[in-house]
Amino acid sequence: MRASIFLIATGFILLSGCQTVAVEDAETEKSLNGVNKPTSLKVPKLLARRNYQDRGDVWERIRYSMDMPIPDQQLVNQYRDWYINNPQHLEQISQRAKPFLYLIVQEFEHRDLPIELALLPMVESSFNPFAYSSADASGLWQFTSPMASHFGLEMNWWYDGRRDVPAATTAALDMLEYLYKKTDNWLYALAAYNAGEGRLREAIRYNEARGLSTDFWSLPLPKETRQYVPQLLAIADVIKHSESYGISLKPIPNKPLVEVIDVGSQIDIAVAADLANISIARLQKLNPGFNRWATSPDGPHQLIVPVSKVSEFKQALADTDISARVKWFKYQIRAGDNISVIAKRHLTTVSEIKAMNDINGDKIVAGQFLYMPQGVSGMTPEVELTSTNTAQVSTPSKQTRVISTSNQPIAQSDHTVKYGDTLWSIAKVYKVSVDQIIAWNKMTDKDKLTVGKTLQFYRQPFKLQQTQL
Repeated sequence: MRASIFLIATGFILLSGCQTVAVEDAETEKSLNGVNKPTSLKVPKLLARRNYQDRGDVWERIRYSMDMPIPDQQLVNQYRDWYINNPQHLEQISQRAKPFLYLIVQEFEHRDLPIELALLPMVESSFNPFAYSSADASGLWQFTSPMASHFGLEMNWWYDGRRDVPAATTAALDMLEYLYKKTDNWLYALAAYNAGEGRLREAIRYNEARGLSTDFWSLPLPKETRQYVPQLLAIADVIKHSESYGISLKPIPNKPLVEVIDVGSQIDIAVAADLANISIARLQKLNPGFNRWATSPDGPHQLIVPVSKVSEFKQALADTDISARVKWFKYQIRAGDNISVIAKRHLTTVSEIKAMNDINGDKIVAGQFLYMPQGVSGMTPEVELTSTNTAQVSTPSKQTRVISTSNQPIAQSDHTVKYGDTLWSIAKVYKVSVDQIIAWNKMTDKDKLTVGKTLQFYRQPFKLQQTQL
């Protein structure tokens, strides 16, 4: 399903409004097939591929397969100039892309989809799986929750499939294929991915009713959609002609650097890191889909491991009893405790505590002990929140948010939420974790901040009384 040369311009949205496609749009019976589309936007189903001579670099593999001409559009030229004048930006993205780019390119070629679309995460998230947007989109492909669910990604307390790179890549390609089949036009399909099928349909009919052109560049689509297309075109052009533009992208090996392994049961991230003989931080960066200190009891039980460690990890896993895959500690119940408070304090769930301790009701007794999962402190890597200034032609700006799990004392204080605040930014300022803010203020991770809301901070973070079993 290779796209025509002229029509592969993308319609993915900038991070300020990623995937505003509504589920009802994705499921609607009113497809775009009934809309009169200009024949100049029709694309062939297949386009013969040239034989690639492997030179050991994924970037070279991408360049070789690119077919898209770059139109002489003002925004394309402005974005191109920006990337050329800021070469460090693409260099940073290249380093983040290194573990996963081969996997993504393989999937695009396997489905015979335009290779240019493999660059979409460069615009969506700067190839950062931990990226979040102001539109509540998450992950490399910036899925919103409704669309993630619609295309089969699991999301729960333990796991967020939007950040699982292999799973989210499959969902993103499923969505792109679905939209292309409904529109028979890549430009329309990608615009629909951005703004929704209904909005695309309305834009086409609006122009038709006024005798205006219905090509992508003429449609009255949201600003984010109209800006995203030239941004991706500019990136593709700069990467394809990087040498001419003076951009030096470090080669990424044209071979698998990671492997997905089904471990078969719940496993503590710290235990898995030890079995693979790598750091916890490295393992978690490869497995950003897991929200907690361990994989979900109900799965998925798949871990991404560096290829160089696969053999060692599989052998160590086989030699480790399933009961030893998760670490536990004893917690002594204090006066005033209840199971809900204890669960929040230790970043677990009420059901997990009850299951581990064979508790049917809610009654617990001060002085007695509970078996608790051993959480891993200090294991959460940095999270980048990306926002877009749509008033100017620029790439998404990035602000680093480090989730701290420090147990150092902090001064008791209040914080009044201001415009632009997020849990991540507030946590950074006060050097605490988002989970601590949520627990102290009896919030859930889905609660929204409102301007003027007062958040409470305590002198001492909750401490763990732990006795290793």
